[in-house]
Parts: sequence; C-alpha cells; structure tokens
Amino acid sequence: MQLYRGMDIGTAKLSRQEQAGIPHHMIDLLDVNQDASVADYQRDAREIVDRNLSQGKSVVVVGGTGLYIKALLDELEFPETDPEIRERILQEGMKLGSEVMHQRLAVLDPAAAAAIPKENLRRIVRALEVIEITGRPFTAHLPREGRSYYPDAKQVGLVMDRDSLRERIDRRVDLMWERGLVEEVKALIDKGILLGRTARAAIGYAQVIAYLEGKMSEDEAKEETKRATRQYARRQETWFSRDSRIRWIKGENTEARLASAIKALGIEEIL
Repeated sequence: MQLYRGMDIGTAKLSRQEQAGIPHHMIDLLDVNQDASVADYQRDAREIVDRNLSQGKSVVVVGGTGLYIKALLDELEFPETDPEIRERILQEGMKLGSEVMHQRLAVLDPAAAAAIPKENLRRIVRALEVIEITGRPFTAHLPREGRSYYPDAKQVGLVMDRDSLRERIDRRVDLMWERGLVEEVKALIDKGILLGRTARAAIGYAQVIAYLEGKMSEDEAKEETKRATRQYARRQETWFSRDSRIRWIKGENTEARLASAIKALGIEEIL
C-alpha cells in the first residue's frame, strides 16, 4: 500500500528524514484511484533490483505482503487477465457477497480458498477469473520451493510472541489515529480513493471510510482496524512459515533484532 501517494500515516511510510539519505524505491508511484497489480510490481521492482545489482550494490527488500515478495524473489508467472470476465465475476460477487463467492472458490480450488480471506472479494474474484481463463487451479500459478528468480537472496523474518505483537499493533493503531489518519482519509476521498478497488481496501483506510460513511462509529472503526491487523499478522505468519529459506530471528528488542537481521544478510553496514 506504500505504492500510493498520500497513504502515509496508515501505512507507516517512512518520512524523508527517516529514510536518512538511503535510496528507497517503489514508494509513491500510484494515485489512490488506480488499482495496484502484483504483476506490475514484479516487473518494476525487478528492474530496480537488477539495475542496482549490476552496479555492485546490495539491495534490501523490506515488507510483509507475502505474494508481492514471492513475486519478486521467485519464478512466478501471472496469467493474463480478461476485463470482461473479471467484471462479470465482480458484479456477481457484489450481488451475492464475498462469502458465497469464497464457497465457490473452495469447491474449485480448496488451497486457494484456504489462503484467501473470505472478506477479500478482490482476491477471490481474481482467483475465479484465473480459473475460468486457464482451466487450472489458481494455486497452480503460485511458486514452488526451489524456483527462485534470485537464488542468492537471503531471507530473514522477524518474529515475537503473540501478546507482545498484539500490544504493539494496538499501540500502532492508536498512534495512527493520533497522527491524523481520519483527516488523511478525508483528503484521499477528495483525491478519488473511493473510485479504485485496491487502495480503499487497505486495513485502516477501509475502516475509516466505513466510519465516514456512517456504517460504524469511530471507536468501532479503530477497534476493527486493530482486529483486522491482528488477523493479517497471523496470515503473514502462516504464509511465511511455509518457506524453509527464511531464517527467523526472535526477541523483543527491535534494535537487537534488526542488527541480527543485518548480520544474517551478510551486510557489513548500511550507508
């Protein structure tokens, strides 16, 4: 979601000062009324990584969106899209609801249904679209172990116990509100966030939009953001736990964990 201009507070996007002169890429590329594509991300991010590697520079990829990281690091091909098929399935989904569409996906591709939340209609629609276009399960297009696009890449995951993570998530959401998330969303509505499907679905933004539309109270929006973030963290843990290439670093001290991660990546210093 840091691809989007103006989505700063709710994505914890680093300020220019926090970037400390280190070149950061794949930030502030899209307007909020545009839909993000993992295929576009794969193409653009690999171009940046390849250019830096060709110049002898180390590249650190930071993030938690599993499919996007997989798309960058592994041999993952994306099937073509058909706007007419997608729109038909989307309209059907909006009429019947995401739960019904998720049940349909569970029949056609149980593995995909297990990986995609029932609430995420956009991903359900995409999976059903791929199945209809290709005649194969959506999961058939996901990467398998050993098919790495960057075979020398080192992967490190940071993990902490559930209670501490829950507390940190709750504090982060409270801080987002204090820093003006509601005002940020109001400004993004003026810029067209309601016209797109991807940006408006972001955790925090979706809940604030619901509050501004009178569908829930502000307190309910905040609590729902905390709940959705905790669910997302659990899905991240499940997704990445399947990858045996990741070295997990535990602990509560953030600086110590990051120092261990940098050492594990073989980076002597960050300029």
